[in-house]
Amino acid sequence: MIDVRLVRTDPERVRAALERRGAGTGAVVDELRRLDAQSRDLAKARDDLRAGIKRLSQQVGAARKAGDTVLADELSARSRAMGDEARATEDAAEAAGSALRDLLLRTPNLPSDDAPDGASEADNPVLRIEGFDPDAYAPHQRVPHWETGAALGILDLERGARMSGSMFAMMRRGGATLARALCQLALDRNADAFEEIRPPTVVRTATMVSTGHLPKFADEAYHVERDDLWLIPTAEVPLTSMAAGEVLDPADLPMRLMAHTACFRREAGAAGRDTRGLLRVHEFDKVEILAYCTAAQAQAVHAELLARAEGTLAALGLAYRVVDICTGDLGSSSARTWDLEVYAPGCDLWLEASSVSWFSDYQARRAGIRYREDGGNAVAHTLNGSALAVPRVWAAIVEAYRTEDGGVTVPEVLRPYFRGADRIA
Repeated sequence: MIDVRLVRTDPERVRAALERRGAGTGAVVDELRRLDAQSRDLAKARDDLRAGIKRLSQQVGAARKAGDTVLADELSARSRAMGDEARATEDAAEAAGSALRDLLLRTPNLPSDDAPDGASEADNPVLRIEGFDPDAYAPHQRVPHWETGAALGILDLERGARMSGSMFAMMRRGGATLARALCQLALDRNADAFEEIRPPTVVRTATMVSTGHLPKFADEAYHVERDDLWLIPTAEVPLTSMAAGEVLDPADLPMRLMAHTACFRREAGAAGRDTRGLLRVHEFDKVEILAYCTAAQAQAVHAELLARAEGTLAALGLAYRVVDICTGDLGSSSARTWDLEVYAPGCDLWLEASSVSWFSDYQARRAGIRYREDGGNAVAHTLNGSALAVPRVWAAIVEAYRTEDGGVTVPEVLRPYFRGADRIA
């Protein structure tokens, strides 16, 4: 969440930054200031009452010692009345503090000054396009992956839906091998600098809150109500909370982590959008790369994460483009995001394959992640990106590497994970 002290000391800066996300967004600043002032005033009143009770208690003791029982009883009655008032004030202070925290949890992050202005995804500038020639694709590459997958028996959407419902896909044979190979490739390419983690796939509510997925996006997540646990939408959630409540040694920063997990998303807003094949699914595998760092390190780490995600797409020989997400399309927790979109010739679509985001200190403040620095502790910065998300990269490979006979050539970089095979047929 944003720093309430910034709201207190420079409200117009906060208002202007939030307005870049959309007209009217900055209106929350007035309510934040009101709740902050109310919370602090009530806390001061509570503390003053407690101090008064302490003084009265000392006076009661002195009166009893002097044998003045009448005065002692009078002071005791005043102390009890102040105690009742202090408890009521404490309840009011807690209610105001809770309301302030709840509003802060729902308030989006301040966009980076470098994030481009815009109202929607239509305003996202394309920074560059790599390896794309629209005239280079033959007719046999213009077949959508769901048709090729069904013909080769490597994508079984019917049985997946029969077992789990629509938008749950099942991969088979070479399709399953391709999914596993993609994840192993992403892990291997980042193992030089990133510690591999296998976190739990279900997490507590507080863990989801720390990344900003709750309370705002509860409808997008799968909740196991009996145990009050959540299926993770991305490994970003548990990886961000690994250091929750800790003070990190600056010598350990940047701290780089990676994880291969299943991810679960309800896709509650998918109505009317293209959900064919693997374009939009409820469960998928992904390798996430994430870093904790200082504010001074954040810009370089953000560029590093982008280069690593981009390098894997390039190694796979896929056409892709880098998109700079504008303020109106920016994720709620993000200060700056670059998307990598891979081209799928069979669908004739640019498919989002990775979001590489810098969250400034927004997530770390929610999770209580700090690092030591001169003069005290500072809130850490967090960044993450998809080193590789399987479904859309899988789709792009099956389409771009389709051969005239209907098979699929395995990209050379994946062949070490294919038990010697170089084709899916």
